[in-house]
Amino acid sequence: MTTSFDSFQKRRLQSSYVSVVVSIALVLFMIGILGLVLLKSTKVANHFKEKVVMTLFLNDDVTKEQLEELKTTLKKESFTKNLLYITKEEAAKAYKKDLGEDFLQFLGDNPLKNGIDVYLNAAYVTPEKMLEIETKYQKNELIAEVNYDKPLVNLLTKNIQRISFWLLVLSGFFGLVAIILINSSIRLAIYSKRFNIKTMQMVGATKSFIRKPFIWQSIKLGLLGALISLIGLLILVYYVDKYIPTLELLKDYVALAYVSAGVLFTAFVITWISTFFATQRFLNLQTNDLYY
Repeated sequence: MTTSFDSFQKRRLQSSYVSVVVSIALVLFMIGILGLVLLKSTKVANHFKEKVVMTLFLNDDVTKEQLEELKTTLKKESFTKNLLYITKEEAAKAYKKDLGEDFLQFLGDNPLKNGIDVYLNAAYVTPEKMLEIETKYQKNELIAEVNYDKPLVNLLTKNIQRISFWLLVLSGFFGLVAIILINSSIRLAIYSKRFNIKTMQMVGATKSFIRKPFIWQSIKLGLLGALISLIGLLILVYYVDKYIPTLELLKDYVALAYVSAGVLFTAFVITWISTFFATQRFLNLQTNDLYY
């Protein structure tokens, strides 16, 4: 009879562990997907930002030495990602191609100016920072005009801020759901051992001594769930990269490393905290209260 009861208890405990691992794996899988979306959305946003061009049109009397000095200065600026010098002849050819006719035949002279296209680092592509750069270089005696697409920059900034806000709200929601679900699963697993906890306490074991094995057990279950979720994420990333190769998910080792570290860290922290408070609750209960 005792052996049969022990087997029943063992199966019940194993079933409890399996449910904890599955719950943790599913929740962390969702968090991992959200983490990838956040990281890739930032990369995509930066990609579009770094396509914005600020053109510095030069005065006609700028010498070759002055041009090289200006280019050197621009390259040293923290906002510069890349720059491209375009002569007025090259600009005329580009306009001719776009218009489909040679406008120089009507004008006679080339009214365009030599210019430097400055591609900015993503952090500087905001209306405020680009205005600062524009103001700074408009004062330069070598530059006739500073030009960039202000409506595009404003629209890009607003859309990115709006998307970032909702992604953060979604992240907060999923984070809260993760804490609640993992905490509930661990509390249920520890609930089945509440009498063991109280027995150990009654024979003189300290609270920290009682908590320690439960915490380590939960951490191991959490890390196992995290590994299962990471395997699922890798499978998902493989198929997404296969059908949408432009995202380059498999090649983005930094993003994958951040997500993996985040999943493992989340599993460790939430299981540790949840187990600590769950065991503390049963340690503080009176023996009669364990039956309710």
